[in-house]
Amino acid sequence: MNHPMPNEILSVSQLNETVRQLLDQALPPLWVEGEISNLARPASGHLYFSLKDSNAQVRCAFFRHRASRGRFTPNNGDQVRLRAKVGLYTARGEYQLIVEHLEAAGDGALQRAFEALRAKLQAEGLFDTEHKRPLPSLPKRIGVITSATGAAVRDIISVLQRRSPATAVLIYPVTVQGDSAPDDIVNAIALANQRAETDVLIVGRGGGSLEDLQAFNDERVARAIHASTLPIVSAVGHEVDVSIADWVADYRAATPSAAAETLSPDADALAQQFARLAHQLKSALGRRFADHQTRLSNLARRLDAQHPGRQLQERSQRLDELDQRLRHAMQQRLGRLHEQIGNLSHRLQTISPLATLQRGYAIVTDPSTGTILREASAAEPGQDVQIQLSQGEISAQVKKVKT
Repeated sequence: MNHPMPNEILSVSQLNETVRQLLDQALPPLWVEGEISNLARPASGHLYFSLKDSNAQVRCAFFRHRASRGRFTPNNGDQVRLRAKVGLYTARGEYQLIVEHLEAAGDGALQRAFEALRAKLQAEGLFDTEHKRPLPSLPKRIGVITSATGAAVRDIISVLQRRSPATAVLIYPVTVQGDSAPDDIVNAIALANQRAETDVLIVGRGGGSLEDLQAFNDERVARAIHASTLPIVSAVGHEVDVSIADWVADYRAATPSAAAETLSPDADALAQQFARLAHQLKSALGRRFADHQTRLSNLARRLDAQHPGRQLQERSQRLDELDQRLRHAMQQRLGRLHEQIGNLSHRLQTISPLATLQRGYAIVTDPSTGTILREASAAEPGQDVQIQLSQGEISAQVKKVKT
């Protein structure tokens, strides 16, 4: 850089260019944290804003070729951390920050802590498949560790009521966000294991930012999941959200609804399985009868071929014994098959919607469309409805809707 001579008179442009070069040489790229204000997004794709604290502010330029790479979309009022070079906008003689990277003020540290914990637990083997416990195929009771008022618990209950109304649900209410959330979740996992009143646990919450999901990236929660004797399904956030809990759990569901889908038996599939088993039992029974009939026929022919009276009497007596043994064996076999079919029928009945009706529930439909009304808001005063009970149906008219 050529510095002006002491007596040389500079133009404003020359002065600003000299200052710009001095700033470029004197200050390396640095990290600055503050609040965004006066954010502008022109058609060029560049971002211009002020970064301020309680006492000062500085102008910033975030050019498109770098801004388009970021995952964070800034807005006025956001507290951010940025990496930038100090420069001078020579046209106005204002110094500014040329932004190279921009992130939410807590996300950078949280992401680094997340990656460090993931590497640590992976090195200890907490993510290894050999530690994964199998999920029950037909759970009688499912435990859910989540907020009692969030969307996640509503989604889980809705799916289970639709697919498997006979499956019981036990809620362990916890806070899922904030300083107390990790301890709440750890204590709920310990309580569920101590009581052993469920077959499997769903641990999760709805989606959110990295900071919102921090409780499920906590080392205490990860170790509690790993130590659980009950199998655990992690259902944290949306499909794109991945937490430490997802890696440690025995199964990772993309959403709370997907967790309920995974654990709930499908009534139609069970009915098909029952039909297949009944067919297999009938075929096996027929083959067994045919085999014994063949043996009896062979024995009868052998007796007919031997004329001496004594041998005939012995063969006849032996035939009676075999016949009695066969009848006894077949009765036992039929009894066991009848018991198996009865058990399968009972299991099918427990998830049948008719069983739900017999317990006092009803199915309300719109007779004009045949649509099942699942929410009060789906009906209107004066609307005709059809109510199906366990015995018969009732035609009624909506008098009042209360949501």
